[in-house]
Amino acid sequence: MKLFGFCGRRTVGAVPKTEEQVATPAEIDVYSGMRVEVTALDGRLLFVAKLLGLQGNKAELHQYSKSCLSQESEPIHVKIRGYNDRQGKAVYMEGDMEPKEMGMWQVERLNIAKVENDRAFFRLDTNLDATVTVLSGFSAGEKPCKLLNISVGGASIGLEEKHYEGEKFLLKVKLLEDRPLSVLLCQVLRVIEKNETYFVYGCRFLELSEEEQEKMLQNIFAVQRKTIAVKS
Repeated sequence: MKLFGFCGRRTVGAVPKTEEQVATPAEIDVYSGMRVEVTALDGRLLFVAKLLGLQGNKAELHQYSKSCLSQESEPIHVKIRGYNDRQGKAVYMEGDMEPKEMGMWQVERLNIAKVENDRAFFRLDTNLDATVTVLSGFSAGEKPCKLLNISVGGASIGLEEKHYEGEKFLLKVKLLEDRPLSVLLCQVLRVIEKNETYFVYGCRFLELSEEEQEKMLQNIFAVQRKTIAVKS
């Protein structure tokens, strides 16, 4: 089946190579069973899956989140971002994806674009009102903040108060009006001082079960769909 002219497409930003020189995913930082996030070329998160059946530049994607694509979808060129837990690195790939059977997709011409030390999960930009409850210290108590972006693994928040790496607090936010309030235990990993009275904190979520991660992922999908609907 012809893939809309994507066949033979080079990896973005890559120097042209001969077939013998192209590095395959099986050779660099990629393994069967890796959790991956599949996005469209415009950055929309399509679904989360496990990459299985890796053979050269071919693999299967087995969904374990819902998708905005149907199994009748036409083939599409996608970006695939995996996280290598063994090396703590994010692996960025591209390939041509088409439906195989329910919850499964075949990927061909799978090539690596880059490997970086990067965060493990897709992040969705937001600008939502939220609160943080500091659990200890002189500044303990609930404070208003802005949720700037969120992923299954963590979030960035803006707050008019100085905190430090390693501090923990509860983040409370309603991602959508018709969804329950999310209460998330966070730990500060990075502090960015915007000015003397405003700080941005990169945080990771602690003690999230697989079920809670799945709920978070579905909420992120729902927010993304709503954002796209508003813009269109």
